[in-house]
Amino acid sequence: MSTFFPQDSVEWRLEEPPAFRRLSLSLFTMALLTGVVLRVLRAVTFTHDRASWLLYGAAFAVGLLILLGMTTAYLANWTLRSWLWRAPLFALVETAGEMATSLLLIALGREPEGAVRAEFHHWPSMAFRALLQSELSICLWAALLAGVIVFARRSGIAEGVEAEPVVDPET
Repeated sequence: MSTFFPQDSVEWRLEEPPAFRRLSLSLFTMALLTGVVLRVLRAVTFTHDRASWLLYGAAFAVGLLILLGMTTAYLANWTLRSWLWRAPLFALVETAGEMATSLLLIALGREPEGAVRAEFHHWPSMAFRALLQSELSICLWAALLAGVIVFARRSGIAEGVEAEPVVDPET
């Protein structure tokens, strides 16, 4: 006699990744969040008339750390081959988030452009400059990270580490 219903049930456990891990799997969420945070940081830092060079330097360092840290957190989920299109797309979406925030800050009169407040006619040049800076920073950082990973794999530093992940997070 065939048993259609087994006597013992099997318990299935689905492990849901932690919140930041789930966040880091989404290109649009990570990039938009990065863009918004960077533009708000810039607006807060550069609105002070008597800010010192130390404050500007610290804001630049923190902004670069946020940009490259969020990029690394996102790219770490994917294979090196997909970085060729993921890194530039991340920079493009990050710039879109940054410039959408910039439009809002211009409307509120809080967006700095040098020593003056930005106007809507400043926005296209600001967008081009932000895109150029993001693309260069993120693509150079991704190339540096990829070089370190390839070096570590080929030199035997990362023994026991597979060349490419077996499971793709998209599935």
